[in-house]
Amino acid sequence: MQPDSVDEGLIRVLTPQVIAILVRRGADFAAAEDAVQDALLEALRTWPDSQPRDPKAWLVTAAWRKFLDVTRSESSRRRRELKLDAEPPPGAAGSTDDTLALYFLCAHPSLSPSSAVALTLRAVGGLTTRQIAAAYLVGEATMAQRIGRAKRTLAGVGVDTTEFKTPGNVATVLRALYLVFNEGYSGDVDLAAEAIRLTRQLTAGIDHPEVHGLLALMLLHHARRPARTDDGGRLVPLAEQDRARWDTDLISEGVAILQRALARDRLGEYQAQAAVAALHADTQTAAETDWPQIVSWYDELVRLTGSPVSRLNRAVAVGEADGARAGLAALADVDHALPRHTAALAYLHERDGDFGTAARLYAEAALAAPNLAEREHLTLQAARLSAALRKSSD
Repeated sequence: MQPDSVDEGLIRVLTPQVIAILVRRGADFAAAEDAVQDALLEALRTWPDSQPRDPKAWLVTAAWRKFLDVTRSESSRRRRELKLDAEPPPGAAGSTDDTLALYFLCAHPSLSPSSAVALTLRAVGGLTTRQIAAAYLVGEATMAQRIGRAKRTLAGVGVDTTEFKTPGNVATVLRALYLVFNEGYSGDVDLAAEAIRLTRQLTAGIDHPEVHGLLALMLLHHARRPARTDDGGRLVPLAEQDRARWDTDLISEGVAILQRALARDRLGEYQAQAAVAALHADTQTAAETDWPQIVSWYDELVRLTGSPVSRLNRAVAVGEADGARAGLAALADVDHALPRHTAALAYLHERDGDFGTAARLYAEAALAAPNLAEREHLTLQAARLSAALRKSSD
């Protein structure tokens, strides 16, 4: 039976693997990506009528041919052309997954961390330039220039796919994986499972507690995914989630991985974040949450990273542990321009009993929400409080 369309999930998985294979054969990063994109366009035209038995091998062959065609047409690269291997014969592309090696190439030390993450999200994560720009809160044109510069920087850089001995910085790779997971968890592209798969693979190749900490964090968050939205697709806050829908196997695995990482006494930000997630997962009800201990972990996160987001989350946790007034005082020291600051302020004012201010702030936060689900949730909160205020005044 012939497929009616191309499997987008398959394309997303295969694309970085094929790019990495071309780089390993001698193509520079930008040329490899261009060749693979051309091959994908051809696949979109031909696969719906006749999908190959081995899609990966087909893409490798098609992309390599297109790379050779471009290379041979440029007289300035004659010397390089002479060094190219002959076109490999048709056949299986092999079972080796080069995707993780491509992560390390994108994390080359010659790139800034922000450029490395952006390039990783584009080349390996499959996100569009627009989606990456939104994640960084910059214009699409600015992000396109940043990615273009990163590609040019990597021109001529090779990649060794054996035992992950590649250029790069593990911290940048972890950051990229973390952002890919977050995009898949809450954005419009489902990449969470792929981020978990790659992080599992990374733990097999690199024995570092922060790598394990990131895997634990992903598993603990992913365990809550079935309960994050209701049947109508509306966002359900953590405190209101049906905990019977949480995946207890993922929670158990995440907690076990985290405990082994923490036992090595080399604390990092992902282990600390995972510890917060584990404390949330460790209770039958939201009322049993150990907020003072969560505040302590956020103190560690602030010490480790100085992150404004960690400060914001800490302020909300302080509000739960020590009362809304204490939380508002902590939030006053956090940059007011930070995304979700207004939503946190609204929540703490509601807990303090100032429903009028909370309703106004929820409405303001809804206008700045990063996605439709959050916008709808915050709008409903504003409407709920406004209705309560009208009812109390009648």
